[in-house]
Amino acid sequence: MIETAFTRLVGVSRPLQAAGLPATTTEDLVAAVCEAGGLAMVPTPLVRPARLAATLDSLAQRTQRGVFGANFLIPFLDLDCLDVAARAVRVVEFFYGEPDAELVKRAASAGALVSWQVGSLREALAAERAGCDFIIAQGCEAGGHVRGTIGVLPLLAQVVPAVHVPVLAAGGIATARDLAAVLAAGAAGARLGTRFVASRESAAHRDYIAALLGARAEDTCLTEAYSAGWPHAPHRVLRSAIDAASALESDTAGSMVLDGRVVPVARWSVMSPTRETSGRIDAMALYAGESVASIDAVLPAGEIVREICDGAEVLLRSGAGLLR
Repeated sequence: MIETAFTRLVGVSRPLQAAGLPATTTEDLVAAVCEAGGLAMVPTPLVRPARLAATLDSLAQRTQRGVFGANFLIPFLDLDCLDVAARAVRVVEFFYGEPDAELVKRAASAGALVSWQVGSLREALAAERAGCDFIIAQGCEAGGHVRGTIGVLPLLAQVVPAVHVPVLAAGGIATARDLAAVLAAGAAGARLGTRFVASRESAAHRDYIAALLGARAEDTCLTEAYSAGWPHAPHRVLRSAIDAASALESDTAGSMVLDGRVVPVARWSVMSPTRETSGRIDAMALYAGESVASIDAVLPAGEIVREICDGAEVLLRSGAGLLR
């Protein structure tokens, strides 16, 4: 298997991280990725500390090696949840805010490794100064909320030689060839989001997954359209969703179950549709990275990890596979 500075640091056997996606990442998905040798992240936005603690305890019992993490979005940061997670996970990750040395210290002092997802060289240098153990460099090809403004390969070219900690690549990655390319460019691994939305363990609504399977890279766009609940935060979604939401005559697109309660989903809500969502699924936030072009089947999450990482190893060892 491919060994990198990231796999050695974190203690995983494959250089792949599954993003923790609010609403669609499930405990089953996290466990499957971890058991396949990757690092999976548990999303924490809008999760109460007691529920988070129960989830992390359950995962510790379900995963043989117990190597998983928790990610925190700075605009929705709950410090009580941070303290719960830092004591229980291998990695605490932050995103969508300026790197903060105090937050890094708070997580590290409880025993966790700390990472920050960044979108620029400036943020990467700030994350290293803040004490992060590794960095995720996110290109603008990524689905969901996007921090950066350039592609992942140009961003890696800036960040990798400038920092002294491992760097993961994020944005537009869904295949073995994609992983091999970013490893060859100096990354120590890759972070995938959209690919795992279309996994068997995902909680995404079946119509959302079907839309991903039928989409091309050019069917996605960066926008600030879905800003109800999180304004002024660029994100990449399917363009068809924006068209459908624009045509709605109602301010409500449907309803979903959130923390055991049925709540309305506003038109332009930041929330993506889950299995327990009803209404105009096609008009909701269908987050999608440019990697949708390579996603044509729903597979078990563990199989996705193995297929991508083992395929990348073959390509890198043969060399010739990258030159065709």
